[in-house]
Amino acid sequence: MGQNAYWFSIWFTNSKDRTVVWMANRDRPANGRGSRVSLRGDGAMVLSDVDGSIIWETNITSTDARMAELLDTGNLVINGPGGEILWQSFDSPIDTLLPNQLFTKSTKLIARLHGGSCASGYFSFFFDNDNVLRLKYDGPDIPSIYRPIPYLTVFENGRTSYNSNRIAVYDETGHFVSSDRFQFIASDMGSLRIKRRLTMDYDGNLRLYSLNNDTGLWLTSWEALSQLCNVHGVCGRNAICVNTPEPKCSCPPGYEITEPGNWNKGCKPLSNVTLFQSQQVKFVELPHVDYWGFDLNYTESISIDSCMKSCVGDYRCKAFNYKLTGERHCYTKSELFNGYQSPSFEGKIYLKLPATVEASQLAILNGTGPICQSDELETMIGSPSMLVVSFQKAWCASFGGRWMSCVSNRFRRFTYAELKKATNNFKEELGRRGSGTVYKGILTDERVVAVKRLENMYQGEDVFLENMYFGEDVFLENMYQGEDVFWAEVSTIGKINHMNLVRMWGFCSEGKHRLLVYEHIENQSLDKHLFSPKFLEWKDRFEVALGTAKGLAYLHQECLEWIIHCDVKPGNILLDSEFEPMIADFGLAKLSQRG
Repeated sequence: MGQNAYWFSIWFTNSKDRTVVWMANRDRPANGRGSRVSLRGDGAMVLSDVDGSIIWETNITSTDARMAELLDTGNLVINGPGGEILWQSFDSPIDTLLPNQLFTKSTKLIARLHGGSCASGYFSFFFDNDNVLRLKYDGPDIPSIYRPIPYLTVFENGRTSYNSNRIAVYDETGHFVSSDRFQFIASDMGSLRIKRRLTMDYDGNLRLYSLNNDTGLWLTSWEALSQLCNVHGVCGRNAICVNTPEPKCSCPPGYEITEPGNWNKGCKPLSNVTLFQSQQVKFVELPHVDYWGFDLNYTESISIDSCMKSCVGDYRCKAFNYKLTGERHCYTKSELFNGYQSPSFEGKIYLKLPATVEASQLAILNGTGPICQSDELETMIGSPSMLVVSFQKAWCASFGGRWMSCVSNRFRRFTYAELKKATNNFKEELGRRGSGTVYKGILTDERVVAVKRLENMYQGEDVFLENMYFGEDVFLENMYQGEDVFWAEVSTIGKINHMNLVRMWGFCSEGKHRLLVYEHIENQSLDKHLFSPKFLEWKDRFEVALGTAKGLAYLHQECLEWIIHCDVKPGNILLDSEFEPMIADFGLAKLSQRG
């Protein structure tokens, strides 16, 4: 846009970049020399361009309109007699939702096209026709929903479609709730002084931001996806998203970027790799890669040779996916969208290319992703028209385990009465940690849980008077240290999910009570087994060490923020019924921004 392009907007005055939260004319800028906003006598607010043409106007007219006012909530309103709101900007959000701004079936958050643009982009957050909140890519090629997880049912995703109210909101503390049972909390939840915004970002991720008043900078306090490669369309047609650990887009062998610097356009085939129906073909093998969706056929219990033949015999097939886990599942693909690479994906994509493609065109991933040396291997499979080119070192990938969504679908706030009843008044003690005592409990839905009650926070009048004797500062320091431990654990475990990390189901912050609710791990901690009469075999010890390493690798490489546990020891490694290790007790964990 030229220097003369203007938008009628609302922004945060205390943010360093004056972050915009609402625009009247995002897709049609006004001429800054002569455009004007006016409140007409018929009650309509109108944005006029320099030539007098109307660029934007409110959708109401009322001769009762008295004034337009910008409230401290960030809501621009037109008031009638007695303060009645005739129109408000809160009813027409752009890409951002503010605290206590209702999100309904008639509203939608639409991301910007890219970082330097105000125009509407391809990603949106909205209530679908089945009453479920969803994230969707709606680009120039094809639409695709990517959250909640599209291959699971509504109920498997922890949502419900039975409430037709279609309404959601979050409060000043950072607690978001929705009629479809989707909810989350800010990692810094609790303070009413923090300014927050929920924004559908141009990269396809939905994020909650908290404003640091000292620096004017925004910090991410929650996000919908911890792995950006789960966003559909983030790299465009044919391209592959690689977490290294930061997400990068790459073109697969035989392809090149369509428009340098613009991954929305994806990748195009090199000039001599266009497939014709009668042409002999070869297949390029890409381990741990998948293109989600667009399955022509799905076949179980089939050999890789038969799977390959089904792709060769179908002119529509551009690739096939074959699982490595022994399930022998075959998926043939009609289009190559939503490509991603992940160590946790136990399968391969075999790209279908003409047999005449030169080896030099298949040696690297030629995009903004990792450029690695490759060991090329060609093998004949089946007939002369079917070849496989296997790249054993064609991907640079971070070591890690399985990742899921940022916040468990069943994560929630509990009342103290609920947890007191679940633990039978804290009767059965499971153990003691540095920050508190852990009790066994059974929730109303029959889940067995471990409830950790934090101590050294508000422990009665005697402790209060003792601390006050040494001064108010000492008392407040002890109190806030307890709060820091509590919120460190909630904000850390509340946003991660991995098979080697203990799962948190929720928390309680009520009056003086601070409790954390975890899944119950059957075989207690590792230290109970290392020197017990039931000696832990060396094979089991190796598996425990390996699982622990996977959990730590996830924390160190695959999370939004680096998470450093700070207290890894046998007492904080729990063993489940299969003696699979799960890292626990994140009370001392440190979070560090990737930058």
